[in-house]
Amino acid sequence: MKADTLFDLTGEVALVTGASSGLGLRFAEVLAANGARVALVARRADRLNDLKQKIEKAGGQAIAIEADVLDRGAMRRAYDAAEKAFGTVTILLNNAGIAHTDRAVDLSEDTWKNVLAIDLDAVFFWSQEAARRMLAANRRGAIVNIASVLGFNASKGVVAYAVAKAGVVQLTKALGMEWANKGIRVNGLAPGWFTTDINREFLESERGQTIRKEIPMERFGQDGDLDGPLLLLVSQAGRFMAGETIAVDGGQTVGLRG
Repeated sequence: MKADTLFDLTGEVALVTGASSGLGLRFAEVLAANGARVALVARRADRLNDLKQKIEKAGGQAIAIEADVLDRGAMRRAYDAAEKAFGTVTILLNNAGIAHTDRAVDLSEDTWKNVLAIDLDAVFFWSQEAARRMLAANRRGAIVNIASVLGFNASKGVVAYAVAKAGVVQLTKALGMEWANKGIRVNGLAPGWFTTDINREFLESERGQTIRKEIPMERFGQDGDLDGPLLLLVSQAGRFMAGETIAVDGGQTVGLRG
């Protein structure tokens, strides 16, 4: 089978959380460019509308849906809106997330709960809703959870984030096993250090350059480095994959993944 056929997403309906910036924005563009109709979900409506217009200008189809991933009512309304516009969501990309830089002794209860709620709880509940709707519509599909290399290897100052992402890795395994025979493939991506607007200043600092030198490829992730792994997991190219989390990190965590 030719690559353009193997990775073709024509006829698929994708929903991307955290689509207004960073990796989520890129993911949405890649899915749309390969034929999927995309529901863009985030809290910043202005940015979502800008992305929607960009996708449409490139020949794709998208709708913008303002929603907080912690709001269950908003979650159901987001799926309803996607279905009304395009049909049953067959690709879910759980990308929304937050980080923190608190040492464990200083970490507040509110920060702990908020990071776990957004980075782990929401991943489960959005996946659960997607699966329920796919099953009701008798549709097959793919769910991709965005984990992190910190789900495999902890670091100082990010305890809540690391715990949440390790939970995402385990959740991906559990859901992958439970739903594989129902035609719903659940897999994950664990990015390493990728330069974004949020961390650019840090990665350009002396500490950031030390981290860069510790990566076997001796560079940070760039636009495009996650495109191929993403398309593998959501397309027919990955049709025999379930419960896996792929690290895309320049070799940073080699030896840490059992």
